[in-house]
Amino acid sequence: MTSKHKMRAALAVLASLALLSAAPAGAGAHDGAGAALPGTWSGLPLPPGALGNGASTAPAEITFVSFRSPNLAVPGTMLTIQGKLSVPRAPMLQGLLSRHGARKLPAVLILHGSAGVDSRGDFYEAALNEAGIATLQIDMWQARGVTSAAERPKAPILTYPDAFSALAFLAQQPRIDAARIGVLGFSWGGLVSLGAAERLYVGQFGGGRMFKAHVAHYPVCYAWNNAALLGALGSSPAQFGVQWLDLTGAPVLIEVGTRDDYDNGSAACEALARSVNRGARGVVSVNAYPGATHGWDRLMVPMVVSDPFADQGSFFTTGVAPAVHFMPDVEQAYLSRARVVRFFERSLD
Repeated sequence: MTSKHKMRAALAVLASLALLSAAPAGAGAHDGAGAALPGTWSGLPLPPGALGNGASTAPAEITFVSFRSPNLAVPGTMLTIQGKLSVPRAPMLQGLLSRHGARKLPAVLILHGSAGVDSRGDFYEAALNEAGIATLQIDMWQARGVTSAAERPKAPILTYPDAFSALAFLAQQPRIDAARIGVLGFSWGGLVSLGAAERLYVGQFGGGRMFKAHVAHYPVCYAWNNAALLGALGSSPAQFGVQWLDLTGAPVLIEVGTRDDYDNGSAACEALARSVNRGARGVVSVNAYPGATHGWDRLMVPMVVSDPFADQGSFFTTGVAPAVHFMPDVEQAYLSRARVVRFFERSLD
């Protein structure tokens, strides 16, 4: 087993152990910078030899944290958002120090999809940590009492404050470089990642901060700037959270499968990128994965769900909620992960 494989194996063990430590629901309402949740741990020791060299310390320091975020659904109130902060330890950074010196670490915020936190967060977290990039996975649903995709908020914009509050939280961490923070989102989280690159929402929720790089996996591209669709719902792209006209200039990577059941392929994402790149100096790129469905990098058993926004919103004319297929594709999941890590290494350098 190579040293790289040993590191990945150790990270997988750590991720599994992390699932055994459940933070109490609703714990720890904190101000501003947030805090570690009471009773949680940092750097749970691994069995001797788990890292292949007799080391007994986890390669990344993990803490379960919380911070406050405005609740747009109930104006004037706050939500307590909980998350998992994973910061690479010094031994993981060997080989990177010569390039980065003693600088603080870059970080990536990881945002889940409609089904909530799942294997995708830990899958990308492990590779980003190995590359010397800290991560923060947050649970946008727990704070709202959401237990299924059917209960998700009525519009993506309602969760935009969570992303910017997480950005502020990360910026205040002593080992994180506030100027080198990116965001990675899946499906619903992908919409949030794209929205965080639009100046309209940065102005509304950013508090003077913005992300340095964005990755959005299968972010329902047909809905962006779709005035006809949103008008039929009694809203507008700006109000719903899908206006994408004036970007911050930070690089954006969209990844989508050619069999995605929301966009019916990758063409909508490619068209969206072309529409904004004319005025955004080509900052948006798209990777299309042949034969991949929605959530191809969700390495769990396949599933099929119904969603009114699938099939480019056909429900709003037919009344029938289309099916969305989630078929794991191991080979393309690892390819996607490698590309995402390289993108953030370049963009957050």
